[in-house]
Amino acid sequence: MNKAKYIWMDGELTPWDDAKVHVLTHTLHYGNGAIEGTKAYKTVDGRCAIFKLKEHTQRLLNSAKMTLMDVPYTLEELNEAQIKLLQENALFEGAYIRPLVYLGYGVMGLYHKDAPVNVSIAAWEWGAYLGEEGLKKGIRLKIASMTRTPNTSGMGKAKAVANYLNSQMAKFEAVEAGYDEALLRDDQGYIAEASGACFFMVRDGKLITPPSDNALESITQATVIDLAEDIGIEVVRRRITREEIYIADECFLTGTAAEVTPVREVDARTIGAGARGPVTEKLQTAYFDAVAGKNPDYIQHLTYIN
Repeated sequence: MNKAKYIWMDGELTPWDDAKVHVLTHTLHYGNGAIEGTKAYKTVDGRCAIFKLKEHTQRLLNSAKMTLMDVPYTLEELNEAQIKLLQENALFEGAYIRPLVYLGYGVMGLYHKDAPVNVSIAAWEWGAYLGEEGLKKGIRLKIASMTRTPNTSGMGKAKAVANYLNSQMAKFEAVEAGYDEALLRDDQGYIAEASGACFFMVRDGKLITPPSDNALESITQATVIDLAEDIGIEVVRRRITREEIYIADECFLTGTAAEVTPVREVDARTIGAGARGPVTEKLQTAYFDAVAGKNPDYIQHLTYIN
């Protein structure tokens, strides 16, 4: 990981190596925490801007509310903290931002409401999550043996710390089997999402992606849907079965970290021509144009830091 100078912790800029918590921090033992992933990009005019800052911060607060954590900062205060952090760390070439709401030291036991609520924000330079080559040539995807945690068993709409154990185990399974990423089904066997990204496929010219009934409400997924509609691609939200993916014309993943990453193979089946397809490439270009300030219709989603 590329270190930065400071991490924002409860209103203070703390030197990176001093940003520590007590071993009895409640979240460390019981998993109740909320995270976000937000990204800043160098834009076409040379300035740096955070893409959809407000939406990401609102989702952080929503996740905390779902999991009964009272965040001691407003949306505006958290937005300003992220801007200041990038400025003080001189991250003007772009950065990944990781806000975290967590329950701190002071209470032990499952009843958590007396535990202090802490907030930290870190930011650092981070390249393509699934590799620069993956963005161009596509990645290999494995459908995991385990299912995504069902809605009846957890707070699936919260971007909660505890939810990512499921993703971590699926990712490990995929990587150890020689793949790049895992795709999880829901408890009824339909495609839910990847370990940390949303799934799209193209069939007969239509862009198809699952509903968010058993997946995180994805900000990047919503952006890609908007971009597709802008350029006249029909978008269908419906359940997807595993078998359909194998015969899809194209597949790709989307997420703040994954951006728009093509999929060239799923479960040893070559997808389409086995490379980034034409629809994926159009949407990938449109997405990078939007975050770089090249599309005037999406300038409103950029928060410039310099």
